[in-house]
Amino acid sequence: MKRLESLGEVSGKSVLLRADVNVPLADGEVADDFRIRASLETLVWLLEQGADVVLCGHLGRPKGEDQSLSMAPVEGRLRDLLAERMPDLPSSRLAVLENLRFNSGETSNDPAFVAELIEGRDCYVNDAFGASHRAHASIVGPPPFLPSAAGRLLAKETEVLLGLREKPRRPFVAVLGGAKVSDKLGVVSSLAKRVDALLIGGAMAFTFLAAKGHNVGASLFEPDFVEECSKLLASDVRLLLPTDLVAKGPDGQVQQTGVNLSEGWAGFDIGPGTAAEFADEISEAGCVFWNGPMGVFEDDRFAAGTKTVAEAVAHTPAYTVIGGGDTAAAAKAFGFATESIGAAAPDFDHTSTGGGASLELLEHGNLPGLAVLSS
Repeated sequence: MKRLESLGEVSGKSVLLRADVNVPLADGEVADDFRIRASLETLVWLLEQGADVVLCGHLGRPKGEDQSLSMAPVEGRLRDLLAERMPDLPSSRLAVLENLRFNSGETSNDPAFVAELIEGRDCYVNDAFGASHRAHASIVGPPPFLPSAAGRLLAKETEVLLGLREKPRRPFVAVLGGAKVSDKLGVVSSLAKRVDALLIGGAMAFTFLAAKGHNVGASLFEPDFVEECSKLLASDVRLLLPTDLVAKGPDGQVQQTGVNLSEGWAGFDIGPGTAAEFADEISEAGCVFWNGPMGVFEDDRFAAGTKTVAEAVAHTPAYTVIGGGDTAAAAKAFGFATESIGAAAPDFDHTSTGGGASLELLEHGNLPGLAVLSS
């Protein structure tokens, strides 16, 4: 990929910057500005080089022009953060476009919308790693028409994740959780060829448990994917599943149990035995990739498994990468730093801004937004 320096002299030029500013909002304000701050390095570099920047991004999945997903709160927070770095910057040097997804041409990669985005622009920079697995207008549309480059964040994310994929430190341990195995079956299959141990928790574990013949009760699982899980279990991969659970019964009672559940019972967290086993694997790893909580960590009754894994990943001497909004939220909920704050180092070596994008890059080794910058 071409880096920022490949653009040459940008002073006086208009640069279209695609950033991933898809942040959570609460009461019309930005609730977590991690993704906004993650693209500041690229934005500041362009402005310091004398470019005028037009920043574009999306929020949520609006159906038409949904003003609850307007970019106004994002722009306000962005300008506040920028003022701390460049207090004398004229406000006219930066423009922020409205939510790209207010226009249906964004997700359909409509050439007319691409033309609208690039009109009057001299260069294009993609720093939206978290959206680069989508072949959307603002991601793949501009590079064929404008001198284009990867921003600092996109380049860093790609370097870290392709490093895990191609040259990981050994033993390489991947920890995957979350709700649906269907969302992650591709990356499970891909990682199975590269990792030394694959630890599966969260609701996605129940499809694997069902494939092993266990009774999963009322737990969330996907019967259409049992056969695929069976094939993975029969392969050479070292795949570790829960050996105990924290489950909730039909009357709301919660207890620790084995992996064969009675009718009406549903698993909501890995049990303490499984959590300890996972922690042991993580502590002996050379590098760790963690994506997805081990249970419904937002409920204190089902938080222990995810907390134990978070502690293990934070404290291991291995090189650690965590990805996905739920994973970062879980780590923060248990008091771990996902980024540097002042002089304090983060508890993880890299926190990816893209959940789906990080999984797809690990699975395929490329993304639409990266490929078009390399062509």
